[in-house]
Amino acid sequence: MIGQSAKRTKIVATLGPSSRDESTIRQMIRAGMDVARINFSHGKQEEHGATIAAVRQIAKEEGAVVAIMCDIQGPKIRIGKIASGIINLAIGDKVTLTLDEANGENNIITLPHPEFMRDIKVGTRLLLDDGKLEFEVKSTLPRTLICEVTVGGPLSSNKGISAPNAKLTLSAITEKDRSDIEYALSQKTDYIAMSFVRSPSDLQEMRWLIRHSGGAASIIAKIEMHEALENIEAIIDASDGIMVARGDLGVEISVEEVPFHQKKIIRLCNEAAKPVITATQMLNSMEHAPRPTRAEASDVYNAILDGTDAVMLSNETAAGDYPVRAVETMVNIATIAERNLSQFQDGTAAIIKLPKITENREAISDAVALATWRVADALNCKAIITATMSGYTTRQVARVRPKTPIICVTPSETTYKRTALLWGSYPLLVSETFNSVDEMVRIVVNASYKAKLVDIGDSIVIIAGVPFGIAGQTNFLKLHIVGESGELEMPSVSKT
Repeated sequence: MIGQSAKRTKIVATLGPSSRDESTIRQMIRAGMDVARINFSHGKQEEHGATIAAVRQIAKEEGAVVAIMCDIQGPKIRIGKIASGIINLAIGDKVTLTLDEANGENNIITLPHPEFMRDIKVGTRLLLDDGKLEFEVKSTLPRTLICEVTVGGPLSSNKGISAPNAKLTLSAITEKDRSDIEYALSQKTDYIAMSFVRSPSDLQEMRWLIRHSGGAASIIAKIEMHEALENIEAIIDASDGIMVARGDLGVEISVEEVPFHQKKIIRLCNEAAKPVITATQMLNSMEHAPRPTRAEASDVYNAILDGTDAVMLSNETAAGDYPVRAVETMVNIATIAERNLSQFQDGTAAIIKLPKITENREAISDAVALATWRVADALNCKAIITATMSGYTTRQVARVRPKTPIICVTPSETTYKRTALLWGSYPLLVSETFNSVDEMVRIVVNASYKAKLVDIGDSIVIIAGVPFGIAGQTNFLKLHIVGESGELEMPSVSKT
């Protein structure tokens, strides 16, 4: 049985040098990792492929559902090498950024990105090394930017550089990205996280690449550019999910503004029934310490109260000293936050703006999701079972954050893996397709009973979209007593 106190918030954990061995992966899955993030900004493709294979094999052995998310680097702009290792820059120093080869002597530094330099104007503010240093552009030449240091400090090789207020025309997908995307799709990744998304057109290019390669991966748009904030609703609509990437976002805009945008993005994703991940430095101190700070615990807790579907660990698990403990800590915070969730929202009012019921399929789906929550809560049902091919029905009910566990029953292996990211979803894979309402009820109840998630006599709510096979509608709700109709025939079901 799924315990009423079981964790509903999903945990995304980045795998890297500290955590890609089989023993650590196994412990992280047992601790509560729901999605394994593979960061293509580092490492080789073959190395990532071996990690993906290990996750899938261990998850199968453990009877767990773990989705794979391949995070693509995107057009990261970096300076070149500095021969001396570090140069110390003081306020007022002059610095030359050039397309030509340079090694940092006389403060002349290579910036091998002509498309970036083309968009920079006099007066543009440049941030380097995640905002630790700041330059102002004083003059531009065809191959050179002359800058003045406005915030100084040490600068070393290959540090990132950004222009928060500039309108950039960089391609959203680099040649390296194309190769990495093709490889990720060959590994049948469940999600591709796209970096530095600025507009819906970036996502359209990614979706074309996925379809052209014959892939089926869902796209997570990483919100880390100021342009993305201006187009946020259109980006949410064009994506399959959102990651609030607070690290780079906190360089693009002031750090004081990040919490506002985080809460806004989470709310918009909840309203659109799109999964949202809150990421970056959530338990940052646990990279080298066995316990988080109080502020970090509050950060995770409040993101969950805000309505995030998932919280993410980056360096804490990829390169930290305590990868398993970091996952355990995240799970513990999530479990406690969820106990108090109903004190801060009534389950729906803060999430859904329910329109007047019309023939509009989305409005009807909203109404069914709302009714499902109310019925399950009022009758203390043991489970909400969603019968779905695409995952749409599960997303609809998950966004109202019911206290009742959500069992997602699907004959689609793609959907089975994807729903591992959705708040509160417990996926089950069945071998039979839904051809009629009576067959659907029989299949989903048997699957849930055989998996020991429901028992004879339990009250459950079953929801679906009818007719079956048409994505984007939820219009069927049934209150059911397990075993009352003699439906328990025990068809084949896979939890792995």
